[in-house]
Amino acid sequence: MTAWQALAQEHGNALVFGNGRSYGDSCLAASDHVLQTLPLDRVIAADWTTGVLRAEPGVTLEQILAVAIPRGWMLPVTPGTKYATLGGSIANDVHGKNHHVRGTFGRHVRRFGLARSDGNVLECSAELHADLYAATIGGLGLTGLILWAEIQLMPIRSSLIDVRNIRFDNLDEFFELSTRLDPLHEYSVAWVDCQSRGQALGRGIFMVGDHAQDGPLEVDCRKKRTVPVTLPIPLFNPLTLRAFNGLYYHRQPRGETRAKVSYDAYFYPLDSLLEWNRIYGRKGFQQYQCVIPPEAARDATRAILDAIATSGTGSFLAVLKRCGDIRSPGLLSFPREGTSLALDFPQRDAANAQLFSRLDAIVREASGRLYPAKDAHMSGEDFRAAYPQWEQLETLRDPAMLSRFWERTTRT
Repeated sequence: MTAWQALAQEHGNALVFGNGRSYGDSCLAASDHVLQTLPLDRVIAADWTTGVLRAEPGVTLEQILAVAIPRGWMLPVTPGTKYATLGGSIANDVHGKNHHVRGTFGRHVRRFGLARSDGNVLECSAELHADLYAATIGGLGLTGLILWAEIQLMPIRSSLIDVRNIRFDNLDEFFELSTRLDPLHEYSVAWVDCQSRGQALGRGIFMVGDHAQDGPLEVDCRKKRTVPVTLPIPLFNPLTLRAFNGLYYHRQPRGETRAKVSYDAYFYPLDSLLEWNRIYGRKGFQQYQCVIPPEAARDATRAILDAIATSGTGSFLAVLKRCGDIRSPGLLSFPREGTSLALDFPQRDAANAQLFSRLDAIVREASGRLYPAKDAHMSGEDFRAAYPQWEQLETLRDPAMLSRFWERTTRT
């Protein structure tokens, strides 16, 4: 009997746990007992001619980058932190700034080994055990233990990123810039001032980027800083947030600026500040991330930003981007064609509950959906309506695997 099987048998159920970079309860076991995969951190094999890499699930994206970049290869899709694990990236089918070009992480997973609690070990791909392949990608760790995964990397000539930053004055300008520039660039994302109102509603900074055609192939070794203590109260409150947002917005000159920056600074700005969550105080923070289909995106995003500004709360880390129409192979992948907005809010139970209820209504009316990896409040009714293939995943779920999220959203 494996350690995982013993754990599930003793406590009724268990869950695989990577590096804890999911913000909600999708990585928390209903039984409160998990199998930690970080010790499973070997790169098993790599073909540096084709860029195919095989590794164990506990390998972090940082570790993959460390061996791949000097050889001219890059992750084809990366989330906003390099501390996520390979297994977690598959389980949450993560996406990045280039969804409009390359889709989700799952599209670049060639195959993987999956251990089930009944003792079966299966190789899964689009051709072999295709049902479990689709259920595991974006399946929130509920189909079994990924033993290894094989992914296709992307060739690059330099580890530097050519970046264009453009300040925009309102939400309409964001959509105009996105329509014009997204097709021309590998990466596209925007920071938005979620406290702006009136004619300035949705103002922000639009950032597009491409891998430089020349330059070094170097692993970024920036010095890390640590927030030394948990603040007694959140750093961001309505007064400080307005000041921070205003300073950040006006720091970007009018017109366009260009720069060449390291991949680390472009993709993972928060990773240089360890324990950054401490700035939100002892109660922590709650993230809200939604995606709205194209036909409703402009009006719904405007309504969401207006509701946030009116509430008196807000988020400094507010990320706005448009997702492309490239479908994921996973059953429950979050991204869909449309506009995605991600925000972090200091945890204030009553205020957040009231605001999120309003935001949920806007998302629901627009036929949008929330991101399970970032969720801690979504109702079961909203989840099941937004992810109708949940029943298919339930039939393929390993009976020994159960998360708090799954228990909350499928049984209530």
